[in-house]
Amino acid sequence: MSETTVKAPGTFCWSEVCTADLAAAKEFYGGLFGWTTKDNTAGPGIYSLLHLGNEQVGGMYELVEQQKEMGVPPHWLGYVLVEDVNEATERAQSLGGTVVMGPMDVMEMGRMALLQDPTGAVFALWQALTHTGGGEITGHGSVCWHELVSTDRVEATAFYAALFGWELESGPGEMEYTLFMNDEKPTAGCMQRTEEMGPVPSHWLTYFNVDDTDASADKASALGGRVVHPPTDIPGVGRFALLADHAGAIFGVMKLSGPAEPA
Repeated sequence: MSETTVKAPGTFCWSEVCTADLAAAKEFYGGLFGWTTKDNTAGPGIYSLLHLGNEQVGGMYELVEQQKEMGVPPHWLGYVLVEDVNEATERAQSLGGTVVMGPMDVMEMGRMALLQDPTGAVFALWQALTHTGGGEITGHGSVCWHELVSTDRVEATAFYAALFGWELESGPGEMEYTLFMNDEKPTAGCMQRTEEMGPVPSHWLTYFNVDDTDASADKASALGGRVVHPPTDIPGVGRFALLADHAGAIFGVMKLSGPAEPA
């Protein structure tokens, strides 16, 4: 049975997908991960809580007209838990980050801000009140990792280390990969954008645990998504693939080599 615990500051605590078609997104992710949804009114639209069994795994909402006019594509967004959103936002600015959306209250649940790091990757901050995030859960369809693909790995890792107090360690294998350590535990990773990736901007990726990477890639395609990067083994880690959902939002799936660890 999955267990839920409160995460420590500096940990990714929530993931949400902003989509072009809420009904289609529910069908896609429900078919892929077995998620169920619970709709809540949020301003002019609907915010759907995503459940894996009895546990919350994330959220989902539809692009608003202003976002469409600005050309914002469907995407996944990760939230990092902080003790004080206002203070963390000011510190991010002082470190060269950009405020996309300043600190704001989300009803009685918490306080958030949307930021961009110095290399262009977007992420969110969350100060918990009544909602502490998705907790730590495992199993097929649970969040298992967050990864930054950056145009400047050195600049990006220095920014996040200063902002969240993350310690930096070299990842496994021959690939140049930085692990972000929070409270002596890996909370995320960062890799340099490669030439093979093309001119993609810096971005964060959300990864989900799956029972079978190849089967999940096939299932995503059958549900109207596509395979961005085919199933590939990472020695000592697991087998991953990068997928795009029906609307184009990109995410990762991973069958871990050992027992699944909560993100």
